[in-house]
Amino acid sequence: MSSVSQSEIATAARLLRAGRLVAFPTETVYGLGANALDPEAVARIYAVKGRPATSPLIVHVASIEMVHSLVAVWPDIADRLARRFWPGPLTLVIEKLPAIPLIVTAGLPTVGLRMPAHPVALALIRAAGVPLAAPSANRFTELSPTTAGHVRRGLGSDVDLVLDGGPCQVGIESTVLSLAGPKPVLLRPGGISRTELEALVGPVAGPEEVKDGAHPAPGMHPRHYSPRTPLLLVNDGKLPDRGKGIYLQHKHPPSREDIKTIQMPAAAPAYAAALYDELHEADAAGHDWIALDNPPETPDWEAVQDRLHRAAANE
Repeated sequence: MSSVSQSEIATAARLLRAGRLVAFPTETVYGLGANALDPEAVARIYAVKGRPATSPLIVHVASIEMVHSLVAVWPDIADRLARRFWPGPLTLVIEKLPAIPLIVTAGLPTVGLRMPAHPVALALIRAAGVPLAAPSANRFTELSPTTAGHVRRGLGSDVDLVLDGGPCQVGIESTVLSLAGPKPVLLRPGGISRTELEALVGPVAGPEEVKDGAHPAPGMHPRHYSPRTPLLLVNDGKLPDRGKGIYLQHKHPPSREDIKTIQMPAAAPAYAAALYDELHEADAAGHDWIALDNPPETPDWEAVQDRLHRAAANE
């Protein structure tokens, strides 16, 4: 099970049952986990992250049986999606039972559920015997962590234990699909593409803008996934004329020769897997800015587009 021992899993499970916080690896990013059935433990997540109460948390499960204890309904479309994509980077938003505290769901009657495709995450949930509420293990709006080192640097002693399962393979957060209404709604693009979803369930709508109140899914704030260093999206490699920067190059050569350039992968899945780690490294290097090429306007790049545009937002 990667480099995480059974004794570490057992210790982490005891901490979770005692209401403490444990950071753990998933295939997407590292999660900051608490017992999803314990409102006080969940409140610690919000406090540590500095996360607003309007942003709901995703609940991680290890079996369909656990799902049935948490949701009021389990429609056929949810069953088809879970059989195809679970374990994996797909979160399904379903009407919840009262067992899930309202603090988890930002007061909403629905809950986002997913089964992570990482042996450490699944072993931890099984050992704890409870579903885990787990947003990304970082301060709110900052870069998501894809290694245990990112978690330690970002959260320090505010997390009781970090399980080091190595680098995350997908590298960006899960797709969030709401099944709470008459038609499926893609609330957040992620590790499962819209194309893959629509091949199974037909057309998928996009979310309506949320101006006030609870967001129907995490990751919907205008500014999110952001390094501390200003992040710029550029076209055709055109970089700022001034300042010391770093360019994460995708296709176009830089317009300046006096700055550091990192070549990013050409394909969307590999680019996504490398993105946060490269941004963490660039952010720690003391640059005036980080520049990236605007990603292609194609369906396979939708999740990367979403992350980069929110990371570069000024709000």
